[in-house]
Amino acid sequence: MLQFLKNWTLPVAMLLGVLSYFFFARVSFVAPLKPFVFTAANVLTPTLIFAQLLLTFCKIDVRDLRPVKWHLWLLLFQLFSCVAVALLLLFCPMDDVYHSVFEGVMVCLICPTATAAAVITGKLGGNAASLTAYTLESNLLAAIVVPLLFPLVEPHADLAFVSAFFKILSKVFPLLLCPFILAVLLRWLLPAVHHWLATFSNAAFYIWGISLAIVCGQTVRSLVNSDAPAYVQWMVALAALAACCLQFFLGKSIGTRYGERISAGQALGQKNTVLAIWMAYTYLNPLSSVAPGAYVLWQNTINSWQLWKKQRREAVAPSRSPKT
Repeated sequence: MLQFLKNWTLPVAMLLGVLSYFFFARVSFVAPLKPFVFTAANVLTPTLIFAQLLLTFCKIDVRDLRPVKWHLWLLLFQLFSCVAVALLLLFCPMDDVYHSVFEGVMVCLICPTATAAAVITGKLGGNAASLTAYTLESNLLAAIVVPLLFPLVEPHADLAFVSAFFKILSKVFPLLLCPFILAVLLRWLLPAVHHWLATFSNAAFYIWGISLAIVCGQTVRSLVNSDAPAYVQWMVALAALAACCLQFFLGKSIGTRYGERISAGQALGQKNTVLAIWMAYTYLNPLSSVAPGAYVLWQNTINSWQLWKKQRREAVAPSRSPKT
């Protein structure tokens, strides 16, 4: 049983999140617990992300956190693809349905790398330190580009640049930077504690699994409670699938040229969807938030498949090695 959970953490977490939502939504005798569960989920998600990031950062040498060439190519893709979709929305007349579809694509393109991407990257055998550096860079890019472009696409958004800029910074950067700063301080000031935490670095993957279950439950809740027709939600969700596949493919293709196929694929493909959902609600048509909500399922389905392939290769390799 433990081996099964180890091999199938991501799909089990996704299924558990979906089933948990329907349990609390449809079973009447647990109705009094709904406010508590909703509050607990909102508190647990950032807490768990902080914990798994701290464990991940404790095994990374600060000297490895430096920009490299593939970072630039990925940042340029995020910037110009987002600008291209924004120009399409500004200058090409379209009805509200297609407008929401393209807004959903835009938020999926500019959304920064997930703060938990280093966990999957390490599990797949990639360079978690290089990906962490890109995560910092992509968050800075999003913090600058989003307040500039999104209010142009949805003119009703009434947040000024300065307030929107600092609102994004206040949401993203503490969650990303505080675990990193704490890990660095522990390495310098309390090396024994740092070493002890580093021994639990693999637990970060399973902490992320719990976080994933919570986010998947929240995603299903958002989809079920939406007023939009089902076919429109499906169009937005399928557009998110196309954006997800494109970004994983381009990331891997660019990374292959620099010997960082896994890291670059995760850097461009795995998104901070919690932040993306918030950005869509804040700046765009709320229906566009279905895209990052669906992106949660698409990116973790792809990662589950990649982890399964890696585990299968590792299981087959020993059986093929010559006996001595």
